[in-house]
Amino acid sequence: MNVASASHFFQTYAFFPNSVLFLYVFYSYLNTHMHKILKSTFLLCIIMAFMHVAAHAQDSRPGSEAENKVVSAVQLLNANDVKGAEGVLAEILAADAENDAAWYYLAMASLMKNDVAAAEEYLKTAVSLDPDNFWYRYRLAGIYGATQRQELTVDMYEKLLEDFPKRSELYLDMVDLYAAQGEYEKALDTINQVETVFGVTENLVMYRFNLLRRMDRHEEAFASLEKFNEEYSSPYVLSTLADWQMSMYNDSTALAYYDEALELVPDYSPALLGKAETYRLTRRYDEYFDVLDSFVSMKDIPAPAKSEYLMAVVQRTDPKFVRSFMPQLDSIITKASEVHPSDSTLLQTAGVYFYSTDRKDKAKDYFGRNVATWPESMSASATFVEFLMYAEDWEALSQEGRKAFEKFPKETAFLEMASVGDYNLKRYDDVLQICEKVLEVAPNDSSSTLRAWSTMGDIYHTLGDAKKSYKAYDKALKVNPDYVYVLNNYAYYLSTEGKKLKKAYSMSKKTIEAEPNNSTYLDTFGWILYLQGKPEQAKPYFKQAMLYGGKESPVILDHYAEVLYALKEYDLAFVYWNLARQKNAGDIPDLDERIDARKKSIDRK
Repeated sequence: MNVASASHFFQTYAFFPNSVLFLYVFYSYLNTHMHKILKSTFLLCIIMAFMHVAAHAQDSRPGSEAENKVVSAVQLLNANDVKGAEGVLAEILAADAENDAAWYYLAMASLMKNDVAAAEEYLKTAVSLDPDNFWYRYRLAGIYGATQRQELTVDMYEKLLEDFPKRSELYLDMVDLYAAQGEYEKALDTINQVETVFGVTENLVMYRFNLLRRMDRHEEAFASLEKFNEEYSSPYVLSTLADWQMSMYNDSTALAYYDEALELVPDYSPALLGKAETYRLTRRYDEYFDVLDSFVSMKDIPAPAKSEYLMAVVQRTDPKFVRSFMPQLDSIITKASEVHPSDSTLLQTAGVYFYSTDRKDKAKDYFGRNVATWPESMSASATFVEFLMYAEDWEALSQEGRKAFEKFPKETAFLEMASVGDYNLKRYDDVLQICEKVLEVAPNDSSSTLRAWSTMGDIYHTLGDAKKSYKAYDKALKVNPDYVYVLNNYAYYLSTEGKKLKKAYSMSKKTIEAEPNNSTYLDTFGWILYLQGKPEQAKPYFKQAMLYGGKESPVILDHYAEVLYALKEYDLAFVYWNLARQKNAGDIPDLDERIDARKKSIDRK
């Protein structure tokens, strides 16, 4: 929104403090239908609609009945009573079909109903009755823009400029319109007109700068900034010039511009960070950290700006840089959080930094402090719980997940995270209790209930209760019959028992159709085929599994070896058994004995 637009917005809002609902209703239409560039222009038109009431009242004759009815209609519109307003306006027009104000507000009522076509017709009538009224024509131009009829929009604006050459908002809107159409020369000419009529401003200079760069006229773009800088002082322009000089490796000139900007505004963030980055890129690290220390120490610089930069340093710079200058970064991060001790973004940034540098205890302290400082923030709790999961702090995850759920009882995800902690602590009964709680709290949340039933199926199988496990899986598949995770586990567990292989086959087939390159699912399907006495059909699925990570699993390698052995491809079978033996870390307790037995069996043949 340009300066003129902002000014009109606040004037309007001050005059009609209860018009928020009207703006919300119509802006929802804009979000759905409008071209992005023109949205702010058209929104301005609508926001300013009610301003005409004051102007109209001043121009009308005292005591006019029609006048009073128009005011009543406006009050009804302001109260979101569209139907009532339309009734009043209809009465006015029945008595006087040439009442331009009534047609105008009838258009506003139509916009509130998202009936843009009717609004356009009513505005056209108002314009025909009073062609000298600026606002009627201005809003009609806005409708043309909203409906992406740019030629009509531009034509209307050009005519408005002829009749109202002192309206600055028209020029600024025209610049947007020309730029949106790619008519950059016209946009530049319009900027020149604005400067001629209203004077040079930083916003106009930067708009020209961006247009020239879009036209690949880079030297001219920066020359325009240098010309502005000769007459005026602007830290924004100076920092932009400095960035340009730095991009051409003129670090001394860049630093001079940054210093000039900082003389004007000592805590100007872009200049401070630009100067810091110049030192960093030229490997002047002592000076870099001095500037960075000043940056984080200044209380007037917003904490989010500090957080954003520090997070970029932690996550995007070379990890060697972070490791090499860890003491300096420790100091910077600590100081930033001390200057803003209750800022959530900085507390989280500190937590991320210490976690990324393998200091989990310090990270835990900052994430925990953030939760303590902002106990009502679900985001703070979610970040803490997520950190505990990645840090594999299972005990704390179990506790903090439950605490977060107590504060946010609708967010069952916190309970699910707590169950991850319980599972890794082998507290299987606690996991089952959490699943039951999720089913109780969120019975209509299909994603939550699906996860609860599938987890219960896994846990009951771990506890050796196949009956309850399969019953839970059946419940999960009622929620989502195509949930491949449950389909695979269910099918595999049936296959290990040698039961219901047809059912297992049908379920497993769905998984490989959904994810044909998933080695786990390919293994399950291939193993079922093997158990059905079809090793020839099983072999291609295991070959596919080998291509997509199957060689990392001793179980899949063992299964493939069994298939090859059944096909009498003994040499290749023992190659895969040897690989399985190398990968085996207790996953297959009897692997060595079975391999030896297979070798002896071959020797006897």
